[in-house]
Amino acid sequence: MGLRRSRYRLVGLDGRPHPVLDTPYDTLELAVAEASNWCNGQGSRCSPGQRGIAVEVWTANGEWRTIDYPISCLTPSAMARA
Repeated sequence: MGLRRSRYRLVGLDGRPHPVLDTPYDTLELAVAEASNWCNGQGSRCSPGQRGIAVEVWTANGEWRTIDYPISCLTPSAMARA
């Protein structure tokens, strides 16, 4: 059995692909960084429900599984508090 690279994606808290960040990511770190950048930038103007992002990984059985919730997307940004 060969080594398989993981694929990641960003979804909203409703489990649907994120409307802005709907693209495959090669690493967990890249997916989390993109989510954090969006939440602290463009997403900082969104409601908490729209800001919330989950990271999913494609599993060996062909399903997406949630593995992370970037904290910067679940709390108010520093910009929103200023």
